[in-house]
Amino acid sequence: MVIIPSGLRVLGPAFRPLVAACFALAAGAASAATWVYVSNADSQEISVLELDRAQGTLKPVETVNVGGTVMPMAVSPDKRFLYAALRSQPFRAVSFAIDGASGKLRKLGEAPLADSMANIDTDLTGRWLFAASYPGHKITVNAIDKEGKVGAIQQLIPGIANAHAIHADSANRFVLATSLGNDNVSSWRFDAATGVLSSNDPALTTSAAKSGPRHFVWDKTQRFVYLLDELDAQLHVFAWDGARGTLKLLQTRTTLPAGFTDKPWAADLHLTPDGRYLYASERTSSTLSAFRVDAATGLLEPLGQTPTEKTPRGFAIDAQGRYLIAAGQDSHSVSVYAIDGATGALGAPKRLPVGKNPNWIEIVEMP
Repeated sequence: MVIIPSGLRVLGPAFRPLVAACFALAAGAASAATWVYVSNADSQEISVLELDRAQGTLKPVETVNVGGTVMPMAVSPDKRFLYAALRSQPFRAVSFAIDGASGKLRKLGEAPLADSMANIDTDLTGRWLFAASYPGHKITVNAIDKEGKVGAIQQLIPGIANAHAIHADSANRFVLATSLGNDNVSSWRFDAATGVLSSNDPALTTSAAKSGPRHFVWDKTQRFVYLLDELDAQLHVFAWDGARGTLKLLQTRTTLPAGFTDKPWAADLHLTPDGRYLYASERTSSTLSAFRVDAATGLLEPLGQTPTEKTPRGFAIDAQGRYLIAAGQDSHSVSVYAIDGATGALGAPKRLPVGKNPNWIEIVEMP
């Protein structure tokens, strides 16, 4: 119930619903919050942080011990659950309920994973958990029950050499998975009713030898896919055929700084929610590369590099596209950068120490 101050009750009845609506909006704005989850592999914990939207700073909320080498995480489509994959034996997925008011995590349970997983994600319904195993050369599907808990392994597909990322398109009809070892991206048809993957035709999009396809993202319109190679730090733009589940190469750019002569080791990439800018992390140089995206063609214009935390394995962008948060595996800290909406430039970092070997970030924004 919204209480209208007595001083405003002199307004006529026609104005009272408008006043009530204004106060309701104000109350909602006051309760809005942005929670940031950082997995710290070596200290075997998840840091729960709050992002101050006005100041662009992070504040610790709690630290959750998970009892294993925690690395990739995923958030359910309804933002109610967080899933974390432990890459130490026994390999398992830990399910947490997210308290929207406090950001805190409540453990719901654990379930076996088929191997050490480099990447996990849910499908659009939140009923299935995909996983890609780099050392196990496989992709899998686990069921998720009505209470949000990961359950049994539903399907296991071997032979995906150094599988590294796996995600479904927004229509929930196709799933793509990268094979860093075989230098390709596999396309799978997905049955959301049964949670079963079946090979698409054509099944593979091949990359250059020893390029090491690693992470990828679709743009919001589902017209383009952006793919980052780990081994040569190249960034590729593909046209996405949502009807057939196929990729067609349009452009290739480098994420390496000018004059770079060391061994490339690219890691992560993300688009701003409005699709105007794309960022990619490179671990050897400890930089974030920025690109402007052409809305019509999907092609990329390089905007340069920004130094960041040492060995930036993972980063994330908030739902409003105002902040980028990067984790440094070897700095044991995270940094928040304000994103200039007009230029894509990243502002001065605001740092916060977290646990040991922070490597993955998920951001959950509550309305």
